[in-house]
Amino acid sequence: MGNAILRCFKGESDDTPRRQSSDSAWLIAIFVGNLARDLRNFETSSQVPERLSQHVTLSKKTQAKWYAKILATWKESNLPPRTLEEAAILVICALQDQRDELNLQRFLDYFHLPFLEIEETEGEESDSSSNSWPEGVKFELCTLPVDEKLVGDGDGMTVHINTDDPYECDKIPTTVQRAVRAIHQACADGDCSRADALKKYIIKDKYRIINLPNNEEILARDYRIRLRGIDAPEINMEYGREARDELRKLIQGKPLTIQVYGKDRYRRLVGDVYCNGTFIQEKLLRRGCAWHYEVYDKRPSFAQWQREAQNAHRGLWANPNPVAPWEFKRNEGYKKNVHEPHRNRRNTQKEQQLPIQVY
Repeated sequence: MGNAILRCFKGESDDTPRRQSSDSAWLIAIFVGNLARDLRNFETSSQVPERLSQHVTLSKKTQAKWYAKILATWKESNLPPRTLEEAAILVICALQDQRDELNLQRFLDYFHLPFLEIEETEGEESDSSSNSWPEGVKFELCTLPVDEKLVGDGDGMTVHINTDDPYECDKIPTTVQRAVRAIHQACADGDCSRADALKKYIIKDKYRIINLPNNEEILARDYRIRLRGIDAPEINMEYGREARDELRKLIQGKPLTIQVYGKDRYRRLVGDVYCNGTFIQEKLLRRGCAWHYEVYDKRPSFAQWQREAQNAHRGLWANPNPVAPWEFKRNEGYKKNVHEPHRNRRNTQKEQQLPIQVY
């Protein structure tokens, strides 16, 4: 049965799509994250959610046994589930010795997981090197809808990741967890000034409270993203603002899927970005909004897309002799304001000295 779990996590199950639609990615992250959060709470407190009894007819003792089995299976798996189908298969495999199919289905319904038929194959060896991601991808992020104001230029932006995502839920610092509890308490007490101060307190750790369209509040993590393999004109260069605006049009208000390869020297995550199945770097190159960054990326398709834009004189290629961004930075010095680090340091000290007490 363990092989069935591994096949699902590697994208080899017929029931598991290779990539979820970006439109529903953030909802999937919430549903799978709810299971991860409940398992984490069970591990620390040995308590199951009170509301679960409204969905299943199991005793509290049996519910606890189910949670223990699912938690053990979760820990044994090489990769945490990223889709509803993967999470469902994990639960079903963990509870394979149970004969209570009705309560199993209700348990899955409680987490909005599908009820699947799992075929068991014996004697099949798993290949741990097999993966549905391209070679070099370290992990994948599913973002919340992008705020256009956080798209700073044509090849980078800041995104928000729901902390209920399985890859995020175990990374929240204790200080942030305490601050979030204090924010909820302050809101319940009607102390808006204290709640606002606490929200500013967690922003310095790259976390923030975000209101979803359904009025639900969630805790999100901020990540700065650099699109891999391209270099767009700087804002103060010719076609810089047009390149940024084109990127905004492609992704504003939409969730993204980002396959992360690593970090750059500015500690931004470098990755390939997809929006509703569209490869964003391809769109930007073909529209003449960016250069192929050949020094760091040798993909032939990128060079081909750039040639298409050049031959059609699209975007920045309308100028017969455009200046490459890396040449611009070298020639102009690309100097940052020398006072900025000192200003940031003063702001950080001010935030750390906020007259608040986090319990």
